[in-house]
Amino acid sequence: MPITRYGTPAKAGALPFSKAVEADGWLYVSGQVPRDADGEIVSGSMTVQARAALANLKAALVLAGYGLEDVVRVNVFIDDPRDFAQFNKVYAEFFTPEHAPARVCVQAAMMSDLRVEVDCVAYRDKA
Repeated sequence: MPITRYGTPAKAGALPFSKAVEADGWLYVSGQVPRDADGEIVSGSMTVQARAALANLKAALVLAGYGLEDVVRVNVFIDDPRDFAQFNKVYAEFFTPEHAPARVCVQAAMMSDLRVEVDCVAYRDKA
C-alpha cells in the first residue's frame, strides 16, 4: 500500500511532519491551528481563530484531493470550554448536517495564544 505525504515542509528547520498523509483511501490531516499564509498565529476571538483553523483544515484536504464531505472524524482541542458555543457556530459553516462527521471535542492547554486546534480523518474510495 503506497503512502503519500502532502505539505511536507522542505525548508531547513521546519518541523518534521506532513499536513496530511494518505494511505489506501484514508487521509490523516495533522492538527491545524489558526495560522495565516505567513505562518503567523491569527489572533482574535474563538470565532476568528476557529474560522482560520477550519479553513486551514479544508485547505489541507483540498491539497490531497479531498473535501469536507469526505471527512469521517474530527478531533477538536479548545483552550476554554466556555468558547464551545462560539466554536460550534463556526463549525456549522464548514460541516453541514448532511456531511456531519463523528467528532470529539476536548479541553487542552494550548501553546502561545491559540484557542483551538483541529485535525481529521477523511476517506475516499479510490477504486
